Formats: sequence, structure tokens, C-alpha cells
Amino acid sequence: MSLDTSTLYFIATMIAAMLGVMLLVFGKNENIPALKWWGTAYLLGAASVALWSLASNMLGEVVSLALNAVGFVACGMVWNASRVFHGRKPNLLGLVLGAIAWIAVVMTLPPAASMMRMTIGAGIVAVYAALTATELWTERRRALQRRWPTMMVPVMHGFVLMLPILLGNLLHPHDVRFAGSIWVTGFSVELVLYAVGTVFVIFMMVSERAVIAHKNAASMDPLTGMFNRRGFSEISSRLIEREANAGRPMTAMIFDIDHFKSINDRFGHPAGDEVLKLFATVVVNTLRISDLSGRIGGEEFAALLPCPLEEGVVAAERVREAFANSGIVVEDGPVDTTVSIGVAGGPAGTELEVLLAAADTALYQAKRSGRNRVEAAEELPLSLENWRRKTAGLSLPARAEPVVA
Repeated sequence: MSLDTSTLYFIATMIAAMLGVMLLVFGKNENIPALKWWGTAYLLGAASVALWSLASNMLGEVVSLALNAVGFVACGMVWNASRVFHGRKPNLLGLVLGAIAWIAVVMTLPPAASMMRMTIGAGIVAVYAALTATELWTERRRALQRRWPTMMVPVMHGFVLMLPILLGNLLHPHDVRFAGSIWVTGFSVELVLYAVGTVFVIFMMVSERAVIAHKNAASMDPLTGMFNRRGFSEISSRLIEREANAGRPMTAMIFDIDHFKSINDRFGHPAGDEVLKLFATVVVNTLRISDLSGRIGGEEFAALLPCPLEEGVVAAERVREAFANSGIVVEDGPVDTTVSIGVAGGPAGTELEVLLAAADTALYQAKRSGRNRVEAAEELPLSLENWRRKTAGLSLPARAEPVVA
């Protein structure tokens, strides 16, 4: 059974146009700029192919050349859409460079060199496909684990695009029947598959991005931008497991801003929010990049450091001093910024709950001793039997053993 190439091109064009409209509408409704780029690219490409396929014999050389150039701009927009999707600025020069190169090269070729024109055009599209694949592959967000389909679709498109052209040059350079061969028919079918496959990849990435955004929103405190209690607990568990494998001790801190209720009562809740954001900034800027921190409720914050207790106490003292010296001034005058800190440390593999319970005891000791101070826990309140059982591979009965930090 033979397939009419013109019909296949028409089907591909119509599918691309419908998908372009769908991407534009969805991008506008969801306010996703990258989808608007992709939608516009689909519509430009569909219009270019439709006009060229249906009226190429009636169009002049200049108009035909311009339509091809619009098609290359559409390819450049697909590449730029992938840049915008990953938060990068559009490359406007790269957007039009393919079209400019096409016009400059083709104008120097004789009219009879149609095969050479086709090869150059296919090469430009293949370059844009490679750039798109590279842009998608180099996305380094660890949460995006399914990158291989996003790369393979444009790579396969560039390969299928170049294959019939290269074979035509190598095997049948003077055979006019090659234009109607199975290779060109296969390419026509691939255009339909590429149009549908690309949109599938686009929506797969958008869906994954939305899932990640919702997951992050559930794990982050919107006021301070730090982890909330849930997020802090989840990420801390992974850090403890990683450091346990390396045999490194852990230290936890609990911070409580002194007299926070009186700050809200005297200066209002907006001033209280500013104090919370200020303290979050102090914690993030004072601790190391490898340390974890989060807001676990109200004016309470926590941090987890992969270090011995002694180093943790020094780090806590730096936070206390930085916050006390930061100061904040509102219309009614300066606001006292002091914090009480409890610190607890344990050997490799100590559970987060154990560390936080001990740090909480030390925090109340700091409050009873006058506030604006750092207190270290003397012992851990729970046993480490679970960790010992895991590392030793033994099945021992659980029992409470206070451990000296």
C-alpha cells in the first residue's frame, strides 16, 4: 500500500496547528511562558509547511525562500521554548540565525541545486533539534529524573530528518524518483509522530514540574522560605543516613526567639513577621551550606549539622551573636532580637527525634538561665539500639540507655 506524501504532509500540518492552539491556550490559562513559545512555534511551522506544500508552484522564489525561513524560525522557537522552560533567557540571535544562514547560503546556490538546498535545510533543523535535546539534557534539577525521553524525541527527529537526505545524496544524487521513495514517505510519517511525541514530552515535563512544585509547597514555609517541620524532617532523615554511612556524628539545634509574643503585642504581627524572616536569613547566612535548617513552628526553628557537639555549640553561638547584633527598627522604635538555643549531639546514626528531644531540653535550660544564650545537652534521652541493631545486623531487644554526648 502506497501513502500519498502530500496527504501525509497535510495531516502533519493540521495536527501541528491544532497542537499549537492547544499549547497556546493552556500556556495562557496556566501562565506558563514556555508553552506560549512552543505553541507559537507549532503554528508558525504549520503555516509555513502548509503554504509551501499547497502553493509552492504558484509562489515566487523570494516568497518560497521566506516561507522556508519562517519554518527555521519555528525550529529556533522550539529550542528557545526549552530554554524558557528551564528559567533561562531566550537566545534571540539563535532564534533567527538558522533562517539567516539559510537565506545567505541558498542565494549563492544555482536554482538547479535543489538537493543541496534540501540537505542544508535538513542540517539546520537537525542542529536546532540537537540544541533542544542538549538544553533538555543539561537540566540539572535532581527532582527531574525522566530526562531521557525529552532528549530522545528531538534526537530521533534530527536523525530521521537527515537520513533520507543523506542517503539521497550518497546513493541517488541524480535520481529524481528519490523524492517519492519510501525514505521520504517515512519522513512524512515521522513528522506526524514528532508533532504528537513532542507535545507528549512537553506535557510530561509540565506535569512533573507541577508535581514538584506542589511537593515543595508542602515542604516549605511560605513566610521564611525555609523547610517547614515536615520538609525538615524528611531531608534530615536522608542527611542522617548519609552521614551515618560515613561514620560522622550529628548535632541538632533548636532556636526559640525570645519574647516573641511581646514583639507581636507591642509592634504588631507585621513586625513579628519581619523578625521571623530576619532570623531565617541570619541562620541561613551563618551556618554552612551543608547544614540543614527549618522553621518547625511559630517562633521555633531547628538546624541539623554533620559535626561533633563542640563544633555545633560554636556554630550556635555565631547565630546567637549575629541575630543579637542585627537589630530591626520599626515606627515605634528598635526591636530587641535575641534567641535562646539548645544544642544536642550524638554519634553516627542518631535518630532526629532523639537529637531534637535532647536539644529541646537544653533549650528550656537556656530559657531558665536568662535567655539569649546557648546551652548544650548533657545526654541523649533515648537509646541508640535501633541504629546498633541495623549496623551490627543483630536482633536485640530494645531498651533505654541514656548516652553521654
